[in-house]
Amino acid sequence: MGASETHALRIAGALPGDTVRVGIDHVAQRIAFGHVKKILVPSPVRSKRPPCTDSAQCLGCPLVAMKYRDQVEWKRQHILTHLRQYRELGEITVHPLLSPLRLIHYRTTARLAIAGKHSEPYIGIFRRSSHDVFDLNDCPIHHPLVNRVVEAVRRGITKNKVTIYNPRSRMGLLRYLVVRVSEAEQKAMVVFVTAARSYNEIHHLGKFIREQLPEVEVVAQNVNSSEGNVIMGPTDHFLTPKHHLTERICDVALMISPRSFFQVNPDGARLIYYKVREWARLSGSETVLDLYCGIGGIALSLASGAGKVIGVEVVEAAVADARKNASLNGARNCRFEAGDAAELLEDLEDEGEHVDVVVLNPPRKGCDEHVLQRVAALSPRTLIYVSCSPQTLARDINILKTLGYCCREIQPVDMFPQTMHVENVARFEKSDNIL
Repeated sequence: MGASETHALRIAGALPGDTVRVGIDHVAQRIAFGHVKKILVPSPVRSKRPPCTDSAQCLGCPLVAMKYRDQVEWKRQHILTHLRQYRELGEITVHPLLSPLRLIHYRTTARLAIAGKHSEPYIGIFRRSSHDVFDLNDCPIHHPLVNRVVEAVRRGITKNKVTIYNPRSRMGLLRYLVVRVSEAEQKAMVVFVTAARSYNEIHHLGKFIREQLPEVEVVAQNVNSSEGNVIMGPTDHFLTPKHHLTERICDVALMISPRSFFQVNPDGARLIYYKVREWARLSGSETVLDLYCGIGGIALSLASGAGKVIGVEVVEAAVADARKNASLNGARNCRFEAGDAAELLEDLEDEGEHVDVVVLNPPRKGCDEHVLQRVAALSPRTLIYVSCSPQTLARDINILKTLGYCCREIQPVDMFPQTMHVENVARFEKSDNIL
């Protein structure tokens, strides 16, 4: 860096208030990235007994070394920082963070890379800015059954001499391991992602896992021969008669298949479902529209209090799962549509569909402005936005205000303790309804 240049520094493994010696890994135009080489003076927010001793090398949970009460304050300030970028929003009530009962061992889904050789396999996450895999042993964030599955798979790879895929030579078989746990059933699903079909090796590995862990009820092979960072391919081959698990959130039963999108923290999902239900204020006759509905969790949690629920989702496989879940729960007043959100909203408007409540639950990039315009055109009395990104939530709050919908309050939910992520549920009302 030149003497006159000023760069922001992002130091992996450091906490606010630390004094550290760092190594610089990469310098961009206005920001430099580095890592901690030595902590000289620990921050007051740094825990003396963090739940993970490998956090400085793993970096999968950047806040795990921070005392939890300071994590809560950090996340609140993170939300407020993004809201303050839009001064015209005015005062919005941001409630205290809702925390799940478990701050560790909450993650019921793990998508892990596999590297090394069969004699010494590595199963874990990619190190920052590299293709090297950091081996996870008894991760404190993962559900205990996930950790037991990972350890059994590690032993099974070695015992059965299953070859591991090498992206440089493009040789080998095993690429990723996906583990999902149903807390309601206390059962697990194991998906081996492989570079080719190779039934025999995976059959023996799957048999070994089930012998070691009777809790594993679903074993599948997913073939992904493509290059790149996408974990799963388009086809699943099941090695067990059972093809799905069933989880229960609040009073809703949800079938989970290998590629279903489902919240990785059931306790956190419950907090969100309850808040959405509370703010929807349903009396039994309303029409509810759930955009980006996934496998139908929020839609089905609202069904018993609504007259009609319409779920919209672009991923056809998720819509197929949502329809199965509606049948599983006996929710005859729910219908699910697959397609582009803006186009389906236009169809609803053309049909003259009256909508009382709209729930938005978009991916991290937030909502397209055209979608928000179409939502406002339906003129719902209440709009509830479930967001996984404070940055795009603040942007969309600002857009919705120009469309006549004012954000009244935000409820942060700590879906991912020990990480920098925070979910938010925001409640909007039509401007002319605000007292």
